Amino acid sequence: MDPSSSSRARRRVHSLSEQLIPSSMTSSARRRQHFQDVRARESQMPPPSSSSLTTSSEARISTTHAIIERNDALFWKNKEKFTVAVLGAAGGIGQTLSLLLKQSPRIKALRLYDIAPITPGVAVDLSHINTESEVTGYAGPDQLRDALVGCDLVIIPAGIPRKPGMTRDDLFKINAGIVRDLTVGVAKYCPNAILNIISNPVNSTVPIAVEVLKKYNAFDPRKVLGVTKLDVVRAETFVYGLRKDELQRLRKSISDVTVPVIGGHAGETIIPLLSQMTPKLSKPFEGSELQNLTTRIQNAGTEVVDAKAGAGSATLSMALAAENMATSCLKGLAGESNVIECAYVSSNVIPELPFFASKVKLGVNGVEKVLGLGAMTLFEEQMVKNAIPELRASIEKGVAFAQSS
Repeated sequence: MDPSSSSRARRRVHSLSEQLIPSSMTSSARRRQHFQDVRARESQMPPPSSSSLTTSSEARISTTHAIIERNDALFWKNKEKFTVAVLGAAGGIGQTLSLLLKQSPRIKALRLYDIAPITPGVAVDLSHINTESEVTGYAGPDQLRDALVGCDLVIIPAGIPRKPGMTRDDLFKINAGIVRDLTVGVAKYCPNAILNIISNPVNSTVPIAVEVLKKYNAFDPRKVLGVTKLDVVRAETFVYGLRKDELQRLRKSISDVTVPVIGGHAGETIIPLLSQMTPKLSKPFEGSELQNLTTRIQNAGTEVVDAKAGAGSATLSMALAAENMATSCLKGLAGESNVIECAYVSSNVIPELPFFASKVKLGVNGVEKVLGLGAMTLFEEQMVKNAIPELRASIEKGVAFAQSS
């Protein structure tokens, strides 16, 4: 190889792999600009003669591109990482959720908080897993500040689980106070973080959190989300089970099925929009099949509580759903486009209600846009009407609790 050619190739690799990208641009825009700059520089280079296109030179070009792509991947790997806190990390949902989050390449620091003394031990246990995020455990109110300062995303699964015979409303007496106290910590120590609330009853605990944040002048409607993802996961699972043969003929897996679920996160406020599911099927759900499927989705939580015979509620599936939601929030924070989820948020989709679950678009500030409900069948429209009184009562109950405490 000509030494001068080798030197030029090295300089070219160095200059291309060390390009500066404006920090003010979004992540996707910076990626596009990066490769546009690479292509522009390549286009300005004089074309080689046919005789010079040897196997060796082609290999050098291939190596150059590989180095550029590798450096670009390393750039984003170092940039797009976040600090996440799980409040209630020692519980049934919290431990499993923390395990799933420990495997996320988007998280640089995972902070586990609970009042249980076992919490630092849970963190040590997770810290032995060979992924890059650092895990730290915090136990007791005196350590809540350290758990929260600098967080980008806070997830609250804290609270008591449902037991046989209990409704989500029965959980209110205990879980309302837990959510209130933890949200005070968020307001004080990481007011700009996105807040994902799992603690039931979500229809009431989200309004509680919002009222607390308002008291501390820390409320941003884009950053408070009630996690209703489990209703979506269940709907998609049950639909696939009923239409598996047709979906397989269409070469669709369960991951291809989408079913939006709107309304709230309890009983009849859970409204699966089966008419909007994708992919479209030759035979839509109707009649008794539609009613039975809807009822099963609405009562799926009770199905788990009864099946566990008093030993707990839906912890594993809830943890998975919460991790899915957290991942979507982190994608939005990283500037990824078209991140859509269903969540219970501040909304005017239903004018009579200040909160409602619907599709939302996530971005760098949390909820970038609350999407409409889309075309619904008469059956679905009636479910929305039926849910309004219960949602209104749950919201008012949460607001009253927060304002009086």
